[in-house]
Amino acid sequence: MASYRIAEAADLLGVSDDTLRRWVEAGRISALSEEGRTVVAGADLARLAAELATAPDPQRAQSVSARNRLLGLVTKVTKDTVMAQVELICGPYRIVSLMSSEAADDLGLEPGVTAVASIKSTNVVVERP
Repeated sequence: MASYRIAEAADLLGVSDDTLRRWVEAGRISALSEEGRTVVAGADLARLAAELATAPDPQRAQSVSARNRLLGLVTKVTKDTVMAQVELICGPYRIVSLMSSEAADDLGLEPGVTAVASIKSTNVVVERP
């Protein structure tokens, strides 16, 4: 049986160690002691990850076909007269999107604002939450 230390499990879920510890205390996920360390069973972690992935997002449009959404921080916007390259940091991931300069302006994309990268196939759609 695969098991993960609290820090590893928190990283996989994209939450802080403290958040995962609170979830253990609240009974949202069970933990056990293994060689003096608190660990979470892999199967329990997978169940919680699936639950978190399917939780409704109140800021999400009701009819969007893209299912892979990453909240991030815009770190760089490079524009010319026609196109813009927008870079986001979404947790440990760097996402780069190409879009029209007009779309970047309409979304108000600039370093320091939050945005959601909606990923479907080879296209990345950036939207403001």
